[in-house]
Amino acid sequence: MNTKVKKTWNTITWMLVICVAVLAALMAGVRLIGLTPYTVLSGSMEPAYHVGSLIYVEKVSPDDIKAGDPITFVINESLVVATHRVMELDTEKRCYITKGDANESADGSPVLYENLVGKALFTIPYLGYFSNWLVNPPGLYIGISIGVILLILVLLPDLLEKAIAADRKAAKQTNKQ
Repeated sequence: MNTKVKKTWNTITWMLVICVAVLAALMAGVRLIGLTPYTVLSGSMEPAYHVGSLIYVEKVSPDDIKAGDPITFVINESLVVATHRVMELDTEKRCYITKGDANESADGSPVLYENLVGKALFTIPYLGYFSNWLVNPPGLYIGISIGVILLILVLLPDLLEKAIAADRKAAKQTNKQ
C-alpha cells in the first residue's frame, strides 16, 4: 500500500476510533468514576435539564442532600427514575418534597430516602437521544456493526501488507524453481 494512502487511512481510522472511544466513555465509562448516566425523557426540569440530554448522577448519602439540590430517585416498583429539585426535607419522616423546575406545583408524593439514586451533577445536551437509540434495536445492531467495521479498518492495512509480503515471497520461491 502506498505510504501516503496508508498514512491517510490510519489517520482517518484512528480519528474514528477516538470519537467512538470518547462516546463510549461519556455513555458508559463514567461508571468507573462513580457516575451513572440517565436520559432525560420529559421536560419537567426545563430549562436546567433539556429533553434528550444525558444527565450524570453521583450516588450520595441521603443526609448530604439539601433544599435546592436536583436529585434522581426511583418513582415506582418498575424502577422508573426521575430527576426533580428538592424543595423541602422532612428528616423525621426521612423523605424529600420535590418539584420539577417547569412544574407549577410540588410532586404528589414525597420521595423516601431509600428511593434516592443520587444527586444530578451535570448534563450533556442531545447525547441522551443517541444513548437511548444505541441501547435499543436497531441502534444496538448498528453500533455493534460499526465497532466491527472499525476493528477491520484498523487491522486492514497490516493484513494487506502481510498478504502482499507473502505473495512476493511465494513469487520469489516460484521464480527460483
